[in-house]
Amino acid sequence: MRGVDLEVRAGEMVAVVGPSGSGKSTLLACLAGTDEPNGGEVRILEQRITHLPEQQRSAIRARYVGFLLQSDNLIDHLTVEENVLLPVHVTRRGSKQQVTLLLETLGLIRHRRAYPGQLSGGEAARAGLAVSLAASPKILLADEPTAEIDAETEAWILELMQGYCKDGGAIVVATHSVVLAQRADRAVRLSDGKVLRDG
Repeated sequence: MRGVDLEVRAGEMVAVVGPSGSGKSTLLACLAGTDEPNGGEVRILEQRITHLPEQQRSAIRARYVGFLLQSDNLIDHLTVEENVLLPVHVTRRGSKQQVTLLLETLGLIRHRRAYPGQLSGGEAARAGLAVSLAASPKILLADEPTAEIDAETEAWILELMQGYCKDGGAIVVATHSVVLAQRADRAVRLSDGKVLRDG
């Protein structure tokens, strides 16, 4: 990454767009503190996470950040409900009642005892979103979350992500989706690790 300056406010969805290899996933990794930037620093709610020991970065991630990946958001040997409850147990935030409400909102309540291998692609995508939001993170980092799903599921996920922002959450989403980029509050275009446009 070179010369990237990005501020994301509460209630805002920022789409990071650009060709494959442009640095979108690397930017998300730096924002999450799983990768160190070459220079500068990353702050989450005024807390610097750059160059902190991994244990401290992990604690900040667990407290404030949710992750949504293109795939592999679910643990195969756990049911949908167990997957969604896992971040609640790890962070000690949220409750089983809140998880039930989240599953109902995402249309997954009848699949709560299903295993990931029994879900359709759209159901697995929604279950991944439930996992990322279960502990009520302040920030959601999403890496190509709608790349392998149909247009109907993409629209559903977009609506839920916008609802999350309306409730005060902040989203940074790396995407190739034109629809998602248009629905975001603004788009940041990357090319070879550099920001070309922020608007």
